[in-house]
Amino acid sequence: MFEHWEGIDIRPMRLEHLPAVLDIEPVAFGSHHWSHQSFVNELNNSMGYYYVALPTGTDKLIGYTGFWLIGEEAHITTLAVHPENRRQHIGERLLIHDILHARKVGANWITLEVRVSNESAQQLYYKYGFKSLGVRRNYYQDNDEDAMVLWTENIRTPEFKKLIQERTDFLNKYMPFSLASEPDDGAEKDEVSHLAQTWLGFPQDKQTELTDK
Repeated sequence: MFEHWEGIDIRPMRLEHLPAVLDIEPVAFGSHHWSHQSFVNELNNSMGYYYVALPTGTDKLIGYTGFWLIGEEAHITTLAVHPENRRQHIGERLLIHDILHARKVGANWITLEVRVSNESAQQLYYKYGFKSLGVRRNYYQDNDEDAMVLWTENIRTPEFKKLIQERTDFLNKYMPFSLASEPDDGAEKDEVSHLAQTWLGFPQDKQTELTDK
């Protein structure tokens, strides 16, 4: 369902957002979605950065996303859009937000997993310079589907910054969006050594299944 708004605001995810997030979760991710406690844990995770998208001037949550920062790498753990608000570039705005904030907090690369059958999501990620590094066999627990592992080039290069600016300018012509500010709680995110990274440490009951462009 297409709706016209003045803009989209992206804000840090809070506990009060979780009921609306959990309305979207099972629709976006099926039976193996995160629980309320999973999100509570992630909001208290020193490596985690989680955000929600709301139409300007409203409290209607229409999407959310998040990533882990591990050394110089940001791993997108979730990205979902309310079914009624797909095909409005909400997911693309959330992806841009993740890239910009990941760069702000020290990341040089972005990684994620996506179902091998989700060609529409893959096309969006390819648009932003993601490349396939391989396949994780039987990654998704609901049907044992394989996952493609996607990775960007360095997100700090002039070429990548130009790409992000061009896409942001294009999207803002149709509907402006504002980026989130970090929470004012004074807590610093703990940085984990890039050498300590392990793919097995990422939650495997979750997938970055973007079904919205």
